[in-house]
Amino acid sequence: MTSIGFNIASLHAFQAKKNRNYIFFLLSSINFKQSSKLNNIFLKFEVYLSLLKQNVFMRILILSFLMMMAGMTYAQKTPLLDRDLFFGNPEITGGQLSPDGKWISFMKAHKGIMNVWVKKFDEAFDKAKPLTDSQRPLYGYFWTDDSKYILYVKDKDGDENINIFAVDPMASANAETGVPESRNLTPLKEVTAQIYDVSRLNPDIMMIGLNDRDKAWHDLYQLKISTGELTLMYQNNDRITSYDFDWDEKLRVLSRTDEKGNTVFLRVDENKQLTPIYETTVTEQAYISNWNEDNSQFYLVSNVGELDKSTLFLMDPKTTKKVKIESDPENKVDFGGLRMDRHTRKIIGTSYTLDKTKYYWKDKSWEEMYKFLCSKFPGREVNFQSATKDYSKFLIATGGDKYASEAYFYDAKTKKLIHQYTPRPKLKEVEKHLAEMTPVSYKSKDGLEIPAYLTLPAGMEAKNLPVVVLVHGGPKGPRDYWGYNAEVQFLANRGYAVLQPNFRASGGYGKKFLNAGDLQWGKLMQDDITYGVQYLINKGIADKNRIAIMGGSYGGYATLAGLAFTPDLYACGVDIVGPSNIFTLLSPYRVLGSRKGFYMEWWVILIQKKEKLIREASPLSVQTKL
Repeated sequence: MTSIGFNIASLHAFQAKKNRNYIFFLLSSINFKQSSKLNNIFLKFEVYLSLLKQNVFMRILILSFLMMMAGMTYAQKTPLLDRDLFFGNPEITGGQLSPDGKWISFMKAHKGIMNVWVKKFDEAFDKAKPLTDSQRPLYGYFWTDDSKYILYVKDKDGDENINIFAVDPMASANAETGVPESRNLTPLKEVTAQIYDVSRLNPDIMMIGLNDRDKAWHDLYQLKISTGELTLMYQNNDRITSYDFDWDEKLRVLSRTDEKGNTVFLRVDENKQLTPIYETTVTEQAYISNWNEDNSQFYLVSNVGELDKSTLFLMDPKTTKKVKIESDPENKVDFGGLRMDRHTRKIIGTSYTLDKTKYYWKDKSWEEMYKFLCSKFPGREVNFQSATKDYSKFLIATGGDKYASEAYFYDAKTKKLIHQYTPRPKLKEVEKHLAEMTPVSYKSKDGLEIPAYLTLPAGMEAKNLPVVVLVHGGPKGPRDYWGYNAEVQFLANRGYAVLQPNFRASGGYGKKFLNAGDLQWGKLMQDDITYGVQYLINKGIADKNRIAIMGGSYGGYATLAGLAFTPDLYACGVDIVGPSNIFTLLSPYRVLGSRKGFYMEWWVILIQKKEKLIREASPLSVQTKL
């Protein structure tokens, strides 16, 4: 069987959003659930032929593929849902309560771009006013602790140089722009501003990093929000990658990473001397999650030494002694999350994620609140999206694999639950047609157990289905999670079974699993994907002649690797900005400073001049097999 590969990165004429729509149009055109004649498919496809005029060969490939697949259709059992339901802008999303509880902010389209809006808590959403007029999507936003400002971060025209902005939500709108004036607090060119700490003791202050002096490393500054005044706190000539502050907002610990990817925690002494207190190698991970009540010890999450699953410790920075607090009771995954009470400075709860997220509550009132909310939304997950400073009022988000998300206001004292908004109300109306995502696992080539998620088309028998293997990016650290996924649901609605493998190197499953992917691009990591496909074939779920692979970033690489190294396995593939040549990926401008850590194992191989290993893992080197 001949594989057909589409490299979306090569279609330079397309804009990013059009690229995504093109990808999913291609897959939606091959609709295995809808009985249709070949002519009908061509009529649907004709609308898009103008997009491909610059690439005649691509047109021939796509049309040939459609002719090959057109006869292999199933009777439709669920309605075909418009792709705009999945990929169009949500009507409202990203809601946050102001810390004083008087306002609700959220993201909503303004002139076609998602921007920040705000309204008084007791006002209707149609009374809200826009606060920003960005022509580019924002990276995120949040309130200052005194509810005086909303801060947000964005780049300029997609250049990935990030600045921090402030806007007064109570200010009047400018007559020309229709929004209040925003102030750029870091008006520097070619910098990537980082936010380390936002003060609660003095909400007009935050600690940020700027790489204006040295592009590879960030110096530490104190930023006064009301004036934009910057005060240098630490000039980074020591390869510092992070700065950690205690509850009193005192700089306590720095992290330094060397050329080999090893990291040292440095205690900041009273005389400003830096004393090493903890070390990790490039194959280990550790970070400070928070501090105890009197700031004498910090909560350390670490997998150093003999540990496989990351564990929560309490460590004294003066004596370097540490005491184990907790690890996964089931010993299956890494430590997940730590929730702290800002008033008592005690632990509220911890969490772990295997197939789904599980919480272990230490505070009974929070546990009761969480269980009450879960009882109101069976089959869905409940997340505390934001809260007032006194934890009396919350904005919660609910959602699940086959449920459109919703946001509710919750009063902890009265247990009053009030619906606020549904990001995609039209999707909510048809959510009964969404598909269930099921955790599965299978053994790879060397016997390693690979966790994955499998979504089957709603209303269809799990037999001889066309399959899309959707490979996540990273690769080292990220993973796929259970829950609603627009791409997955779109594909399932078109009749595809979707497999999302958490291959070795995916995060959360322990150090051995994470590091098992080192230097295994195109090898065992690819086998983890290949054996997932074979698992579905052996189960009778997949039609071996109708299997596609797609993904972005590393997922794009895995797509190219799948088509190059196992060309008989896949009917087609969609590579979204995936590297075909690891030499190019490792070029110096892509791995400045701490970025080397993302590809450290390959960087070391390059330094050792073991170029054959890199070449063998690069799909470009075997492109003739496509």
